[in-house]
Amino acid sequence: MTELQGVIGFEGIGINAWMVWVLPFIGAALIPAIAKAGNRVRSYAAVGFALASAISAVTLLPLGIEGGQVHSQINWIPFLNIQAGVLADSLSILMTNIVAWISFLIFVYSVGYMHGDKNLTRYWFFMLFFIGSMQLIVLSDNLLMLFFGWEGVGLASFALISFWYHDRKKDFVGTPGHYAGGIQMWASPSHAGLKAFLMTKAGDIMMLSGMFLIFAYAGTFGFTELLQDQTWAAEMAKNNLLVPAAVLIFGGAIGKSAQFPLNEWLLEAMTGPTPVSALIHAATMVKAGVFLVARIGPLFFAVSALNSTQFFEVVAWVGAITAFLLATQALVNPEIKKVLAYSTGSQIGLMMMGLGIAGLSSSFVDGYTSGFFHLMSHAMFKASLFMGAGAVLHAVGSRFMTDMGGLKNKMKKTFLFMMMAGLSLAAAPFITSGFWSKDAILASILESGYQYSWILFAIAVMVSFMTAFYTFRMLGMTFFGNKSKFIQETESNHHVHEVGPIMWVPFAILAVASIAVGLIGFGFEHQLHEMFSSYLAGTFGIESAVSEGHEIPTEGGSGFLAFEELNPVAVTASIGAFALGAILGALVYMKRVISPEIVSRSIISRAVWKFFFNRWYLNTALYWGAVIGPLALFRIVWRYFESTIIDGINPGLQGTMTYFSRVIKAGQTGIAQTYLFVFAAGLMIIITLLFL
Repeated sequence: MTELQGVIGFEGIGINAWMVWVLPFIGAALIPAIAKAGNRVRSYAAVGFALASAISAVTLLPLGIEGGQVHSQINWIPFLNIQAGVLADSLSILMTNIVAWISFLIFVYSVGYMHGDKNLTRYWFFMLFFIGSMQLIVLSDNLLMLFFGWEGVGLASFALISFWYHDRKKDFVGTPGHYAGGIQMWASPSHAGLKAFLMTKAGDIMMLSGMFLIFAYAGTFGFTELLQDQTWAAEMAKNNLLVPAAVLIFGGAIGKSAQFPLNEWLLEAMTGPTPVSALIHAATMVKAGVFLVARIGPLFFAVSALNSTQFFEVVAWVGAITAFLLATQALVNPEIKKVLAYSTGSQIGLMMMGLGIAGLSSSFVDGYTSGFFHLMSHAMFKASLFMGAGAVLHAVGSRFMTDMGGLKNKMKKTFLFMMMAGLSLAAAPFITSGFWSKDAILASILESGYQYSWILFAIAVMVSFMTAFYTFRMLGMTFFGNKSKFIQETESNHHVHEVGPIMWVPFAILAVASIAVGLIGFGFEHQLHEMFSSYLAGTFGIESAVSEGHEIPTEGGSGFLAFEELNPVAVTASIGAFALGAILGALVYMKRVISPEIVSRSIISRAVWKFFFNRWYLNTALYWGAVIGPLALFRIVWRYFESTIIDGINPGLQGTMTYFSRVIKAGQTGIAQTYLFVFAAGLMIIITLLFL
């Protein structure tokens, strides 16, 4: 294991690492004052702070590519020997640049999308606060400091999801009048924000418990300190606490990344403005959980005084269940942003599968690279799709895809770039980043040697098929066919037209980037694989055997690979899943040669459709189990215990004490003869008792 290549204090390039997350916080603090100079100055200042943070991040990129690390610390809580610090290594440097530059593009997009909103000071404050908190998560060198950022993104997401807290009908999500098991399935912004806050807090409590369990044995929260002295791991493993601690920390990732069973908040969080959805649900908060697993996974694998496979199995299977669960729901939802929300949770499930299979594989770096590669790929094309969807909403005035249709000629740029990003989500072969990153996950599962790898592989292939289908369904319903009745009725007052450059340029850049990365494809993955191989070996001592799929010919140093180097089963399955899903989606929703009404012709298909549309009744179970049930129990306790017993005891006790008070009061006459008589009587009784 090699030492950190650059351990420095608050100086040199270490300052750049601090500035990445400090600058957005400074911007958030100054925005209310800057707003007094005018609305335009306020917006440009917010974008400027986001750009400054991104520039600080990109200055770290050469260091990360070269395998260097910067560890900068200052004193924080001296009596507990806790320091605050930033750790800029290959993992965090890549992640911080993804967050910074996509956030910057979303900020630019926001200038156009949010133009005219009367609450923009609050909007920019929480957007900058959110970015600062997210970058704090990425660059923190210890779990406690990371947790402060963790709670920061939770607070900001609550404020941004419920940004339009006046709860106007047009800001709701879900279909009005839709109930499942007696539970309302549409939500207002204030309700959705509160739900997101409370559900993620359930994961946060688990995470906090795991952190302090480790601290109790290790006496430190620092990642490098935990790795250098591993006696804590041996002690915890001896007491069968290491795997539970790891799983508890993973509970935080389940909450923030909306994984099963804490996935329901993500679907209703679409009440926030579209730039918020693009920011939180594409590149930042929901990826925080994936990053956390990427940060702690190698640590728990490296301190293998434990049998760490149980932890990685939990990660892989939670990811697999979530990926399948949310993909099925995306097949039937009529709202464009909710389809993308379901898709986000599903794709994060695939990332978790990759990171989980890493710890179950003979080559840790294969699964690790595949999971992070898909994170990078997804951040680009999903942010682009969310912003494109926002452009459509902006133009049409409805969130339902049934109110759209025929927009490809009215919004040519939006159609083109959403099609490019959509192809990447659907994993169109060889030309999209989504294909290569999904193929890497499929290959890592197949080559892992895990006894249940074929089950995980089958789930991943089914998810890939469904992803292609619902992507083409979304694009088909939005851009193909005839204009909807809604557009025809509103066209006289609201002309559908393309959005301005300040909105379409940001998502165009990300859509083109997803194709550009796809064109260099496996060569890009190889470079990422080599970077993480060096990182894992140098930092954690994880020497992974090079799998067959990564035996890279170096002649000419081109970095481009022959197709025979790919895993043939994984490639075939990936291409097949895309082809089947895309063709079926195109026939039904683009060419319209098959009517989607075919589903209603069979009682079985109708039942399955209803089951998926009702979200597997998980939202219903959540409300009955966590809200309605406990409230009913509390009412019973109040009625029969508080009201009957407690309220019954209190008057009885009061009456008894009043009676005794009267008896004692009766003996207090104030007449000396009475007191002498009582004294004499008492004395006689005592004498009698003594002589008995």
